[in-house]
Amino acid sequence: MYYDSKGNTLNIWFDDPQKEHICQETGQEVTLVKDKRGKVIGFEKLNFLMHPKEIIKTISVEVSVS
Repeated sequence: MYYDSKGNTLNIWFDDPQKEHICQETGQEVTLVKDKRGKVIGFEKLNFLMHPKEIIKTISVEVSVS
């Protein structure tokens, strides 16, 4: 997760950001990030105005070990 307070964007990655191949705008201030196979590996939320401490309170991440 990466929050850019100057750009007011929030980026969430489900896989390695280096695998980014193409981005698709959804029209709702969200851009989907996809790999070469078209699999969504992350997204960017535009105009995400939130204090970093509030992000921690509202987003929980579940991690599973394979």
